[in-house]
Amino acid sequence: MTATRLPENVRARIEAMLEAVDADLRARYPGSGDRTQPIHTVYVPADRASADTPAEWGAAAVELLDTHRESLAELDTAAVLPAVRERLLREPVQDLRIDFEDGYGYRSDEEEDAAATAAGEILAGWSVDGPAGYGIRVKGLEGLERRRAVRTLELVLDGAGGVPEGFVFTVPKIRAAEQVSALVALCEGLERGSGLADGMLRFELQIESPQAIVGADGGVPVAKMIKVAGRRCAGLHFGTYDYTAACGIAATDQALDHPAADYAKTVMQAAAARTGVWVCDGSTQIVPDTEPEAALREHHRLVTRALRRGYYQGWDMHPGHLVTRWLATYEFFRGAIDVAVPRLRAYLERHDAASGVVDEPATAEALAATVLRGLRCGARSEAELTSAAPELTREVLEALAAREPIGDLGVKEKR
Repeated sequence: MTATRLPENVRARIEAMLEAVDADLRARYPGSGDRTQPIHTVYVPADRASADTPAEWGAAAVELLDTHRESLAELDTAAVLPAVRERLLREPVQDLRIDFEDGYGYRSDEEEDAAATAAGEILAGWSVDGPAGYGIRVKGLEGLERRRAVRTLELVLDGAGGVPEGFVFTVPKIRAAEQVSALVALCEGLERGSGLADGMLRFELQIESPQAIVGADGGVPVAKMIKVAGRRCAGLHFGTYDYTAACGIAATDQALDHPAADYAKTVMQAAAARTGVWVCDGSTQIVPDTEPEAALREHHRLVTRALRRGYYQGWDMHPGHLVTRWLATYEFFRGAIDVAVPRLRAYLERHDAASGVVDEPATAEALAATVLRGLRCGARSEAELTSAAPELTREVLEALAAREPIGDLGVKEKR
């Protein structure tokens, strides 16, 4: 009986075909990378922003927490309010955009020019002592707005004396991949024209149009946008109200948890998966001013809901949002870590070092990634984790999350 063997020339051709596919997939889907995603992005109109904005928001948030402590305690299922208060005193804002779009409106060129230069000076100060992430939101790229958007970006960079470390600019109302190609050309031109290093300028795309989710040809434009942007796209931000309005949703029903919004964010999440591009949930117009306790409960619910759906970052538009943002985030990740740690310990104990075979690496990947997010946002400390599970070092967690060899255990995950 003749043995079944694949001809070597066919084997070589298949190998060449698949190696090309492997290379393309590695380039397009490099993984989440080592950047730490913030839990939120705070938007502040350019005419209200100052060097002290983060501290002022933190102080206002602490005052609100202290005033409504009893109501907040009813939401606090993990006894994290003291930790939240300490965080608001120490580092209330992780990421901030000085807004030149809807929050700022249309001003004379002279007024926006002055505001842009002032914003650049603020950002330069924050690069030394300020939020971990910061930047601006410019106006859109359609019609006359694009000239104003480019001018504002130029003046902000002039005022900052260049590109501050961690700077990013958000571009609203993106509807076509060709607009992203223009953004890439803009960044390349500014870098060449100003003697900046290649790749210094990065942007976020604000997805607030149905045409960015489903194209006229039935395709998914947002996925193509990520491809066209290359490494310059840092994140996708959802625009709640523009998107739902464009879908014909009545104003009374426009909300983060409307099914139309859920669909858009699910598509964004799938398009961005393993690309290293962050997905950021949108905003809510419900703020704790006239009915603070009801607003705090609603924001807490929306943040918790988003976290459960894998949206780990969202917009905050009011100092009061900081309270329930940190409260919901700490609660979520403490609970998730408490579940993940024993499962990871059991997973490691099942390793067969002799065979190098492990079960369900995808499960370990998800569990480890959750623990790492919880550590990075401060919901649990590394000391707490070490006390509970000494074997779950950061190196082991990062290896599990990346499906790489697990340090001293000498076991390699299945790929």
